[in-house]
Amino acid sequence: MANSSSSSPKTSIQVVYDTCNNNLLPETSPPPQVIHDLSSKLDTIGPADVGLTEEQQEDDRGHGFGFSMPNTLGRVDRWAQPITYVELNESESFTMCIFRFPTSSVIPLHDHPGMTVLSKVLYGSLHVKAFDWVEPACIKIPKDTSRAPVRLAKLSVDKVLSAPCKTSVLYPKTGGNIHCFTAVTSCAVLDILTPPYEESSGRKCTYYRDYSYFSFRSGDDPVNGKEDEYAWLEEIDTPDDLYMRQGTYAGPPIGI
Repeated sequence: MANSSSSSPKTSIQVVYDTCNNNLLPETSPPPQVIHDLSSKLDTIGPADVGLTEEQQEDDRGHGFGFSMPNTLGRVDRWAQPITYVELNESESFTMCIFRFPTSSVIPLHDHPGMTVLSKVLYGSLHVKAFDWVEPACIKIPKDTSRAPVRLAKLSVDKVLSAPCKTSVLYPKTGGNIHCFTAVTSCAVLDILTPPYEESSGRKCTYYRDYSYFSFRSGDDPVNGKEDEYAWLEEIDTPDDLYMRQGTYAGPPIGI
């Protein structure tokens, strides 16, 4: 990635990058002060700071419905336009990236094991539904032996984020580490993941299907009469209808 010029003022996204590069470490969760500082800097970032134009926002609107792919492989409907993934940085310490969502597109329920994630909605509106595991682990084995075990999780976030808004943060065990994104309108999100996904270090992205608490309830579950705040999560393969493409970063140069 091109280096920024030392003779000109730093761009907002360069300041964010520098904060990450100087403070985030491999295999380590960042301290609260670093998260606070980084969140404050992300709060100032808008679409123009990362090269997103009004024309691109219009292009992302999509059609709000799916079109059918050939069903010979058992695939389900895909959205008319894919989610675009744009990588700004990938290192041992952090990933910085942008997701651009067409209207109604979805990133299904997935986790971020041992990771802290900061998310800033750049434009549009995004529905976030997120869970954290109930500890100690509460696991049920379905009567249908062909299905995977389910584990109890507590709802942490269930709301719509609309730009401009503050940066959201999830932590390894709190804040909604397992979440799903649904685009209410065309939208874009700037994410920082630290440390990044790394399967060899136990940070593999796993997808889940959620069931209501009543699907597998029993008398000894620790729900305290708040059943609507809990769900059972079943590990699944990467969904066939997760439709993404690689995009190109068009913002100001970022580098050391």
